[in-house]
Amino acid sequence: MPMTVLEVIQRSTEFLTKKEVDSPRLQVELMLAHVLKMKRMALYLNFEKPLGSKELDEVREMVRRRGGREPLQHILGSTCFCGLEFEVNPKVLIPRPETELLAELGWQFLNSLPSSPTPPVALDYGTGSGCLAVTVAAKSPTAQLHALDISPDALATAQKNAATHQMGSRIQFHLGDGFAAVPPGLQFNLIISNPPYIASDEIATLQPEVRDHDPRLALDGGRDGLDFYRRLAKEAAPRLLPNGKIMLEFGEGQAEAIQKLFEDEKWVVEGVKADYSGRLRILIARQTG
Repeated sequence: MPMTVLEVIQRSTEFLTKKEVDSPRLQVELMLAHVLKMKRMALYLNFEKPLGSKELDEVREMVRRRGGREPLQHILGSTCFCGLEFEVNPKVLIPRPETELLAELGWQFLNSLPSSPTPPVALDYGTGSGCLAVTVAAKSPTAQLHALDISPDALATAQKNAATHQMGSRIQFHLGDGFAAVPPGLQFNLIISNPPYIASDEIATLQPEVRDHDPRLALDGGRDGLDFYRRLAKEAAPRLLPNGKIMLEFGEGQAEAIQKLFEDEKWVVEGVKADYSGRLRILIARQTG
């Protein structure tokens, strides 16, 4: 007897619940909608629809992987960020919803700059999947973007995502370690980054989806999680144009320490913004003068 959509949802939800997966029914519905090539809400109009054997096998394999705590985004192969779909894989950090605010602040700032014959220029420092660079380029149509990463695999994913969204001509990609990878003398109106900020010893305590599947290179911020903020506070100023800004995401409980790092290097911290859940998440700073 073929299994119906509703039966698959019920049994798979029970399985994922036992595996302690968050939001198990939602996860099942998203996987099922992916296999059946329909919107998730359309499942509710098709509860009695029987699944073919191939569809059922595909859903079972996806649910098995999710039960092993592999991220849903890796199973589906993509995730949505600011309304755009991005390919993701184990070589890049999965874009998080809280980072959407960083992207929004970035494109709003670029779009607020006075009109000029020279287009605004921004750098995504540690681009990963390219979600920040591609989104800012898409939402700030006059801007030129640069994106750098130390990982060749991450950069290849970012380039693919840029091509998917027809932003390849708007973004220059640089492979290497920090500002050394960027042409000498190149300056920016905006430097934007979601750098690694997990303390090395804390990585083992993270959820399996993060600990075992996000690249450690994108998580590990050193002994106290602040290595990249120290580096940016010391190295970023010469790369900013006059009135340029740096915008950085950081982790819970890090706001005060990061603000002090930047102020000690003579930056003016213009604001520390909370994300949509009310947690302090983003630092905005500029140089004096």
